Amino acid sequence: MEAVFAVLALLFVLLVALGAYATVKVIGAAKRSADRHITQARRTVEDHTLRAKSLVQPGPAGELAQLRLKLRTSMRATQDALHAGVREDESLKESLALFQRLSAHGHELDAELRRLESEPDQARLAERLPGLRERTERVTEAADSLRWAARDRARRFADDDLDTLSAQIDIESGALRHWTRTDSATTPPPWPEAPAADEGRGRQTWPEGEQPHPAEEPARPAITPPDPRPAYPWQKQARPENTT
Repeated sequence: MEAVFAVLALLFVLLVALGAYATVKVIGAAKRSADRHITQARRTVEDHTLRAKSLVQPGPAGELAQLRLKLRTSMRATQDALHAGVREDESLKESLALFQRLSAHGHELDAELRRLESEPDQARLAERLPGLRERTERVTEAADSLRWAARDRARRFADDDLDTLSAQIDIESGALRHWTRTDSATTPPPWPEAPAADEGRGRQTWPEGEQPHPAEEPARPAITPPDPRPAYPWQKQARPENTT
């Protein structure tokens, strides 16, 4: 009896542990999803703000917003392309590692540009703009090079796969059409025509425009015997002749 209680207690503890683990996993997934949506919403709002500043604010402040927007757009597009491509092509892991190193420079540059947005000394800011513009160009060009290389590699693989598939389809199509040659090779020759009955005696043909005469009918008598005369009631019946 004590063993049964022990087993039941152990099952109860296991069920509680599994329930707690499932609850933690669900809460963690919900938290990650919420954080992802919050981060995406914050990023969208910040991008719209930078776009508005680049169009509205003149001078160095507006150019700083343009540089930040350009940097963030290029780095995000490259990150998405590499993460999507590495799932199908493991050789992109090295490119992804290089991008992680490039991201460190990108984050540092973005933080510096964000701090300079609130710089009150416009003259000092204008002096630093050429160097910031050059750094931004170098980072974005490197990110764009990685992104387009990954896309060209994926397109090349797709073209090679399409060429292989087309060749296989051509071979299969030829095999499917092989029945036409097989049928023509196995079709028996036509039977020869039966010899004519009058072969060797000269073939007789009907003259054009004439029709064959039907078989001759039996000859009829020249004079048709008359029909029996009608008998009337006033006539006397003929007596038979007496032979005695």
